[in-house]
Amino acid sequence: MIRRILPLTLLLIVPAALSAQDLVPLPLELPKPLFVGTPVPFKVPNLEKPSTTKRPPFLAPAGTVNLAKGKPVTASDTFPVIGEIAFVTDGDKEGTEGTFVEFGPELQWVQIDLGESAALSAIVCWHFHAQARVYHDVIVQVSDDAEFKTGVQTLFNNDIDNTAKLGVGQDPSYIETSEGRLIDAKGVRARYVRLYSSGNTTSDLNHYVEVEVFGKK
Repeated sequence: MIRRILPLTLLLIVPAALSAQDLVPLPLELPKPLFVGTPVPFKVPNLEKPSTTKRPPFLAPAGTVNLAKGKPVTASDTFPVIGEIAFVTDGDKEGTEGTFVEFGPELQWVQIDLGESAALSAIVCWHFHAQARVYHDVIVQVSDDAEFKTGVQTLFNNDIDNTAKLGVGQDPSYIETSEGRLIDAKGVRARYVRLYSSGNTTSDLNHYVEVEVFGKK
């Protein structure tokens, strides 16, 4: 009997493949829908067609958690019209009265401090899901610089005409639902997450029910 001896290089590849990090569904819990039916048509450029099915599970490394819950939040509008800035990360996604914060008109942002840099898998944002509406100039950026002057990475941008002066975006506008908007962070490392918007199809005000930032330290 002739025994075949595997080359050393091949023997080294097998253990590396077996130790690859497992991917599991993101531990995302959705709030109950607050409206039903088909939204009326919106005259919004580059609008994404509403999905008729549930969003498929998003796969992330095992051990991924919501790093944003309870973390400090700052905002460009320091005196909200309704609610508290802390609502953005308080864990309440229901979207009913008393669970969202309302900021003034024009371009506004909220910023979450995760406390330390982490590998980010996904960011999920609920602006307002008690009514079908589209928010304008939605931009999501991350950085290790609290002032967002250096090392800024843009993860989502649907500002197609550069109104916000942060670059022309290629991502679609979308109708708000209880699923929120899930943005693939692709494993980038950052400590701070900043989200922009500039009014919506119902009013010129800006709202946030909740923002979740999934990752691993």
